Order: sequence, then C-alpha cells, then structure tokens
Amino acid sequence: MLRVLTNTLVILFMITGVEAAHRPPHPDTVSPQAKPTVVHRHKVKPYQVGRASWYGKLFHGKLTASGEPYNMFKFTAAHRRLPLGTLVRVTNLVNNRSVVVRVNDRGPVRPSRIIDLSYEAATMIGMRPQGVQWVRLDVVAPPPDIAEFQGTP
Repeated sequence: MLRVLTNTLVILFMITGVEAAHRPPHPDTVSPQAKPTVVHRHKVKPYQVGRASWYGKLFHGKLTASGEPYNMFKFTAAHRRLPLGTLVRVTNLVNNRSVVVRVNDRGPVRPSRIIDLSYEAATMIGMRPQGVQWVRLDVVAPPPDIAEFQGTP
C-alpha cells in the first residue's frame, strides 16, 4: 500500500513539474533583456491625397510667402495650410516616385489642387510633362521651432 501511494505521489509530482515547465514564465520574473520585442506594424495615414501642379520660370526670383526668392531649381513647394518650413514627402501615385520638399510659399491658387511643386521637384517625380498629377503628401518633419533661431532655450 505504501509503495502504491509513493508511486502515485511521484507520478503526480512529475506531471505537475512537467506542466510547470510548459507554462510561460510570469512577466515580472523575466529579465528585460530576455523579453521578446514586439513590433507593431501600423499603416501610416497620409496627410493628404489629391492633385499637384508645379510652377517655374514665370515666378523664378519673385518673393515667396516666407520672404525668400522663389528658386525653381530647389526642392520647395506651396501649400495652403502647412506651416512654412515643414518638410513634406510628395509621392507621385502614377509612378510611385517621391521627393521631399520644404513648404516656403502659399498656394496653389486653384482649389482643385493641394500643392504646387517647384520645377525641380516636379521633374524629380516625373510629373512635369503632364503638369498636374495625383500625389500623396506625408509630413516628414514639422518646421523648426522659432526659439532655435533666436537662441532661447
């Protein structure tokens, strides 16, 4: 009888030990280095999708809303609402080419357009021959804080 009881206890102990071995450890007992890294993939929502146009020679050298002269060979753009100095990635939705531009002007004048690109930026994404193209805008970086330029902390 004692032998049967001992064997039963040994078997129960082994079963309990095996179950505990297969159970994941409590999160508080795992060291930070051993914790798995979980990567969440979020879809990034575009800032805006719409039609873009470009402007060039007619405005070259004229003052922009930021006070700097328009240079058709720089990667700049005109947008109605984004703060001046904002960096925006503009992706041509027809050929998937993209360019990063700095908003330095206000526009476009036509309400059906969301952004006016400089001649050079339009050339880089292959939209210059068409004049108008469907694009996606993604804000890359907000404009630098004005305090940086004034030397205040």
